[in-house]
Amino acid sequence: MQIDVLADYNCVCGENPLWHPSEKRVYWTDIDTGRLFWYEPATGKSEICWSDPKRKVGGFTIQADGSILLFMDRGTVAVFRDGRLTPLLPEIPREVDNRFNDVIADPKGRVFAGVMSSSVGKGQLYRIDPDLSYQVVQTEVGCSNGMGFTQDLKHMYYTDSWPHEIYAYDFDAATGSIANRRTIVAKPSTPDTCDGMTLDHQGNLWSAWWGAGYVRQFNPQGQELQAIKLPATRISSCVFGGDDLADLYLTTAMADKKYENDGALLRIRGLTAPDGKTLLHGLPEYRSCIGM
Repeated sequence: MQIDVLADYNCVCGENPLWHPSEKRVYWTDIDTGRLFWYEPATGKSEICWSDPKRKVGGFTIQADGSILLFMDRGTVAVFRDGRLTPLLPEIPREVDNRFNDVIADPKGRVFAGVMSSSVGKGQLYRIDPDLSYQVVQTEVGCSNGMGFTQDLKHMYYTDSWPHEIYAYDFDAATGSIANRRTIVAKPSTPDTCDGMTLDHQGNLWSAWWGAGYVRQFNPQGQELQAIKLPATRISSCVFGGDDLADLYLTTAMADKKYENDGALLRIRGLTAPDGKTLLHGLPEYRSCIGM
């Protein structure tokens, strides 16, 4: 196993790494500074491709046409293409003093998008449909974070970082409804907390843990299979990328102070199952079809 520090832009809150299979790049955002980046493994090059310090991007998806769909503050949803931003949903009235935080597209092109708790009230999880209609599917959320779908599309995982828990829902792929929430990963005895997540081809969860510098693997029952120590402290999210989806990319955050490589993009190569022999890879992420 090899751990690399790839691109250090001193991200205050680096988040939402996402592999773009058409461009063969991994994108990620720095929420607090309003920047969007890409890293190209074939060349080792990276770039700030969009920046607006007055706006915050909490998450994004790849649209079916390859453009990038940004989920921003004020409940704004906008398409980023060729260096230009085109709003599709100018705002969600309840979220004008809030922002999105971590999103995921589902198999039908819908997007589940969480928002933070704020002075206005507790956070919520929205489902935004291709026709730009939206509805709240989970209320009373602390800090909405990582999500993922099981390969059989019968369940969806969802992370709330404030209670330090990861939940599973029954998921209806035809309608996009979720139900029957139950806790699979409960608050640990350690001071760090679960953040962004992804799944590997064996159906296990990989969860970035903010505070102590780990990415942890859990089985669907919530049993921890392994924990990998990383050369950074605040690990915010993770995603599989590369041509064979065998590289695990991780974003990190500086927050109020930089420790080690906080704020950089990391990568793990040669990731294996707990047996130390079976090489792991991820699953392709679904593309959104919002406004299409």
